[in-house]
Amino acid sequence: MQNPIILALDLPDAASALALAQQVAPCVGAFKVGSELFTAAGPDFVRRLRETLVPVFLDLKFHDIPNTVAKAVASAVRLDVQMLTIHTGGGLEMMRAAEQSAAETSAALNRPPPLVLGVTVLTSMNGAGLEQLGCGSDVGKHVERLAALAAQAGLRGLVCSPLEIQRLRELLPHSMQLVTPGIRLGDEKADDQKRTLSARAAIDAGANWLVIGRPIYAAPQPAEAARRILASLTT
Repeated sequence: MQNPIILALDLPDAASALALAQQVAPCVGAFKVGSELFTAAGPDFVRRLRETLVPVFLDLKFHDIPNTVAKAVASAVRLDVQMLTIHTGGGLEMMRAAEQSAAETSAALNRPPPLVLGVTVLTSMNGAGLEQLGCGSDVGKHVERLAALAAQAGLRGLVCSPLEIQRLRELLPHSMQLVTPGIRLGDEKADDQKRTLSARAAIDAGANWLVIGRPIYAAPQPAEAARRILASLTT
């Protein structure tokens, strides 16, 4: 199996993030660069990170008018990232524009297109939070609605909580890549993630990729922590 662990580099500066990346590169399948690190370190950091030869997941969750998102996706493709995120809440036209931009820009550069991942419902949200937004309180149904729209738009991947994976596997084409945050080992302190599962349970449910942050980067020996998680998926 491919190494499904995406290490979330949720660190505040380029130096510490790059040092961690170099340490754990042999033990993970990809690195995720989110809003905090990208805002602090910028595109040059992504270019330096790609020197590790580990795939990069740019998690900026683009959500804007279709033309703006298409241009942002094109810029991400030129950074040579292998995954990037958009919000499915941006609608059908925006998602189609993102996927088309990824395909066209990659073809012009003669490289494989990145996986444009549609973010459904953030793992920090629960039914009460959705109801405040006027979306009803059934998280599962809202995720399914957005996932179906993403498939209609031609997206090849989704971000969803581990609790929705099994149902999405029943509804969506098998080729759809499912990336799940909210992975926990069971001994972490409570945080802002509300819909979580263990790494093995998420893989068994049908996840392709696991976004894992604190259980690895906050461990005394991050590389060893990543190795233990990977071993738990194959035994």
